[in-house]
Amino acid sequence: MTFVQIIDYKTSRQDDLNQLLDRYVSQSQGRRTVTHSIVGRDREAENHFVDVVEFPSYEDAMKNSQLPETDRMFQEMMALCEGMPTFTNLDVVRDENLNKMLVDRMFDELAITGDRALAEEIFASDYIDHDIFQADPNAQGRDAIMADLTMWRSSFGDMSFIKDQQIAEGDFVTTLWTWNATHTGEFMGLAPTGKKVSATGSTTFRCRDGMIAEGWWHYDIMGMMRQLGMDPMKSMGS
Repeated sequence: MTFVQIIDYKTSRQDDLNQLLDRYVSQSQGRRTVTHSIVGRDREAENHFVDVVEFPSYEDAMKNSQLPETDRMFQEMMALCEGMPTFTNLDVVRDENLNKMLVDRMFDELAITGDRALAEEIFASDYIDHDIFQADPNAQGRDAIMADLTMWRSSFGDMSFIKDQQIAEGDFVTTLWTWNATHTGEFMGLAPTGKKVSATGSTTFRCRDGMIAEGWWHYDIMGMMRQLGMDPMKSMGS
């Protein structure tokens, strides 16, 4: 279970404290168990700060607290603070990244059903789709993503995406995926073969105002074509 420690303190020497934290990050490399740290300043009181420090688990946090670098950093931190910092220890019981949840609806629902109404819930009206395999590699609008999905769904049945890894940062969500399907319709002039095919790829979506505004697709189209018995160089006109 993810563990979070909130450190509340006051200081008029934040620049010195930032240098201290930078030294700690450098000196504890390879030993610390901290995975994420956010420092916030109170807009109503400029000397009031809150650190939110994340660990994989409470046990990892305790291991981190026993490092000599951590003890030294805390002693130096107290000398820079006005009074004693306070600590709040939290076990994370709910952790939701809303942008990731939005992107999951694309892979788990829309890609499977091709539901236009669902696309209007997920994608912005001015969505931009970057896919070099398509005729227009910078197509715009919901029609662009729907045309893409329609093409794939008309050529392949039993489609599914396995989300191998997913990373979210700011407005961007990147998903590494494995696509599995059965060749049930004409694809690039090739009649249905009934073959099972798979491909690996990645998609980065940029989210805006609770909707997907832009997407970049990269995938092993040549490997998939070889599985179908096609010559990728000949089929793609090279």
